[in-house]
Amino acid sequence: MTSLNREQITAALDAVIDPVDGQSITAKGMVQGIDIHDEVVNVMIAVDPDRGPALEDLRQNAEKAVAAVNGVTTARVALTAERPKEAAKQAAPQSQPSRPSQPSQPGQRPQGAGQMPLELPTVRSIVTVASGKGGVGKSTTSVNLALSLVAQGLKVGLLDADIYGPSLPRMMGLRDAKPTPSKEHQGKMIPPSAFGMRIMSIGFMVDEEQPVIWRGPMAMGALEQLLRDTDWGDLDVLVVDMPPGTGDIQLSMAQRVPVTGAVIVSTPQDIALLDARKGLNMFRKVNVPVFGLIENMSYYKCPECGHIDHVFDHGGAHKAADELGVPFLGEIPLDLKIRLGADEGKPIVDTEPDGDHAKAYGAIAGKIAAAVEEQVGPVKARKKKSLFPKINFK
Repeated sequence: MTSLNREQITAALDAVIDPVDGQSITAKGMVQGIDIHDEVVNVMIAVDPDRGPALEDLRQNAEKAVAAVNGVTTARVALTAERPKEAAKQAAPQSQPSRPSQPSQPGQRPQGAGQMPLELPTVRSIVTVASGKGGVGKSTTSVNLALSLVAQGLKVGLLDADIYGPSLPRMMGLRDAKPTPSKEHQGKMIPPSAFGMRIMSIGFMVDEEQPVIWRGPMAMGALEQLLRDTDWGDLDVLVVDMPPGTGDIQLSMAQRVPVTGAVIVSTPQDIALLDARKGLNMFRKVNVPVFGLIENMSYYKCPECGHIDHVFDHGGAHKAADELGVPFLGEIPLDLKIRLGADEGKPIVDTEPDGDHAKAYGAIAGKIAAAVEEQVGPVKARKKKSLFPKINFK
């Protein structure tokens, strides 16, 4: 197998010319990042935000140049638009702090300068699962909610939007899986599948223990490419497992992607709820509907005697939802089996489809499906089926 290096990729990109001045993109310093993992190469090119939408041909030329390098099986090139600091200062009003432009009509979201919204024509709705802070079980909740939507007869995809800490490959039992080129749609990837869903994550392209050391614009460019260049097929719902917090990726995702609605996950204690409120208010500011709050790790029920302990307090998310005027979607208990299932790639909704935990996730998924219908109209009618029937081969 040919060993790839940055010099080979840089040499290939040196032949890509900016049509405005006829100079190489490498000579102009436009190549901001090159990531090589085995035979997969990801490249980030910085462009003027005002030119971004017009440079798709340049992006494709760069992608073809990298793909032609001996040993490259998959090449992905993303554009990132980051306005120079001095220009940004001159453009900003001096009399007051700059702020995101407000939508001119209800439901219209502000767009970044020179940015066009991403279009996903085969995806009927997008639901983001977010949290104000890490450690509240958001990814585990995302996985089990997605499986519950599948169980209710919907076509579901699952996207891992946490570029810096991808976890879905492990949680879905796909640690060794890789995307494959789509024969039907040139330039797109067919993502790995599990439990009746197509799943995409940057974790399929980098080693599990390899850190992703990218700046915000580069990470967002990679996320946009995962969305745009994945062959999702026809989906009723794309569930997006968001990174924790309210940073660049969350804001750009809300502004650039046609998100149907957001779900906020929190644990009951005050410190987690404080951050959950921040996450909720961020979505409100960019006019993304908030479908409601979920209280994860709500209580612990002893498997031996049935006694219930409220380890992290109880009812805080319900109270916060009432105060913020959003629906309270339900409670998920703190349970060792849920955690073990996530670590082992065996989600509890699949392993115990008739259990109390699966019923709790299913009830919340039903409320989310109803909220989606309020936003986009009836999802494709399908006959409801039993949860993941097991087939035993003897």
